[in-house]
Amino acid sequence: MSKPGIVITGASGRMGQMLVRAVGVSDHAMLAGCVERTGHAWIGRDIGECMGGAPVGVLVTDDPLEAFSRAQAVIDFTAPAATVEFAALAAQARAVHIIGTTGLEPAHHAKLDAAARHAVIVQAGNMSLGVNLLVRLTQKVAQALDADWDVEVVEAHHRMKVDAPSGTALMLGQAAADGRGVTLDEAKVSGRDGITGARVRGSIGFSAIRGGDIVGEHDVIFAADGERIVLRHLATDRTIFARGALKAALWGQGQKPGRYDMMDVLGL
Repeated sequence: MSKPGIVITGASGRMGQMLVRAVGVSDHAMLAGCVERTGHAWIGRDIGECMGGAPVGVLVTDDPLEAFSRAQAVIDFTAPAATVEFAALAAQARAVHIIGTTGLEPAHHAKLDAAARHAVIVQAGNMSLGVNLLVRLTQKVAQALDADWDVEVVEAHHRMKVDAPSGTALMLGQAAADGRGVTLDEAKVSGRDGITGARVRGSIGFSAIRGGDIVGEHDVIFAADGERIVLRHLATDRTIFARGALKAALWGQGQKPGRYDMMDVLGL
């Protein structure tokens, strides 16, 4: 069986370049294309040379449909508006669409649902194995403890991250809400400032830290009178996300159209 071809969107970005490298050294996949926005300086150039290395025979393009039509999977860590456009095109090409984009809102998810009727979509706020294990642990702990235990999600990322709370923090908050049998929308409290009053029983709080080159740190704190439980994940290398995305792209081959997440990929 031939290796599936994979297209990387947003190839010039930090995550895009890491994904290009991960696919390039994989024994199980091949780089089939790289996409950038129209007018980008890399358009028409070999991605290997653009990244400061030897040519690899793949030119950067601003025509995603043409690139997707030659591939079996698309890995996409871009922006919400671009991601929903890519989802429609990937569905048209019947390519597996791996989405690591964060900051997606309900309207974006509705469009992803529509695309998933025709193709496989694997979307997660975080692609790492450790984080997804943390999500499952958070759900189990929340299920075991009642609302006398306050839940706080604290996350830290690099100074360039544009959304807050992070996609991973929202995954963890959702897991806590699921464990408690409530909706995250009704329990979520973000960005406390000023005279906020006492903490509401059963609420799930979020705090975001931005600074330096922090890759990603997430704590889920369960706090009661006299004791605390802290679940923590520290990411020190972004390659964990690239490896997870590649694993998802390979897993998606042969799956039925629909929406999946990393829990499905990892069998959790």
